[in-house]
Amino acid sequence: METEALGMAQEIDFSLLALFARATFTVKLVMLGLMVMSFWSWAIIVRKHLMFRAARSEAAVFDAAFWSGEPLDELYERIGAEPQGSSEKIFAAGMLEWRRSHRQDGGLIAGAQARIDRAMNVAIARESEVLNKGLSFLATVGSTAPFIGLFGTIWGVKHSFEQIAISQNTNLATVAPGIAEALLATGIGLIAAIPAVVFYNKLNADSERILGGYEAFADEFATILSRQLDA
Repeated sequence: METEALGMAQEIDFSLLALFARATFTVKLVMLGLMVMSFWSWAIIVRKHLMFRAARSEAAVFDAAFWSGEPLDELYERIGAEPQGSSEKIFAAGMLEWRRSHRQDGGLIAGAQARIDRAMNVAIARESEVLNKGLSFLATVGSTAPFIGLFGTIWGVKHSFEQIAISQNTNLATVAPGIAEALLATGIGLIAAIPAVVFYNKLNADSERILGGYEAFADEFATILSRQLDA
């Protein structure tokens, strides 16, 4: 009897496509949802990697120009009214407020330093929102995908036990396909969750380093303007 059951089990197709095709409608929905989450996570990972690399490159180019000794007014005029890079936007926000703080007679309006700092902080906050956009989705996938996959597994095991009860047959050929289909959902959940967690931590750390550079530049720029204000 056991030999016959083993022979029947060996004839069953256990490929991933076959397991997916034999799964119940609910488990299929779970698997498809996890696949979509995994695909979207990788799209965010690739896009953020390219974005952060461009941000670091742009910051390096701007820092070289800022510390080259070129007058700040000339640098601001060269950047123009619509700066492209994040560092340029922060610098332009500070310079714009610096110019607006001058009266027509050349004097400064009171509270210029605080307004300049606030303008650059607002610019940094905007860039932070752009850099961190999508990272919360990675965190969500990393924390929920295993449980979503586990739900699919539990549902699949439930269906398998129902089939066993209906057929009143507990041999390997009856039990194995349903259990394998159910476990596939947990496997897909882990495949979606593990890269999301790993790259969320990496990208979040990269984002903090980039924003730390922006904040350091804003402090240095504010110090330069403060000297001119005191003068």
